[in-house]
Amino acid sequence: MNRIRLRFESIQQVAGSEELAVILLTDEERANALSVVCDDPMKRQMLMRLQRPKACRNMLPEALLQMMTETCEMMVYGIHDGQYQVVLANKSFERNVRIRMSDAVLLSIISQYPLYIEQTLFQRQCVPFDEHATGIAIPINTMDSIRLDEALRKAVDEENYKLASLLRDELKRRKSTEE
Repeated sequence: MNRIRLRFESIQQVAGSEELAVILLTDEERANALSVVCDDPMKRQMLMRLQRPKACRNMLPEALLQMMTETCEMMVYGIHDGQYQVVLANKSFERNVRIRMSDAVLLSIISQYPLYIEQTLFQRQCVPFDEHATGIAIPINTMDSIRLDEALRKAVDEENYKLASLLRDELKRRKSTEE
């Protein structure tokens, strides 16, 4: 399996939403980017580690990291119901556990644990990286169904029927795969 190592680039508030932020990850060459939606509490946790890492030394994630005896890595291997699927595993993959994508990013920030993504998934989800961009694209297949419904209502209210049809199609696709 071919994989690409991801690096944390930035985190930004979603315009018009107090509750959501977007994490921007890039490949090591900074040629392509991947966006990940996270909630406000996770945004605050990441910003705390980025702005005041010494103040976080005794917090639970850092304490648990000190207790871990094995070197681990994380792998993004798919998407299900708008969520990236990630596994945290020891180097031999004998022991592993699924974790949220935002937790994987946080862990990669506070540790030396690498975060990888399966190459074909990255190629399907990424966009060209532009460090001067003023906005970040969020693929609709990485939005949960509740947010898709909200975006669909907003698109219809704003008479953006092209976007509304894309959102409707994604919701239908998810419902058909659940059956």
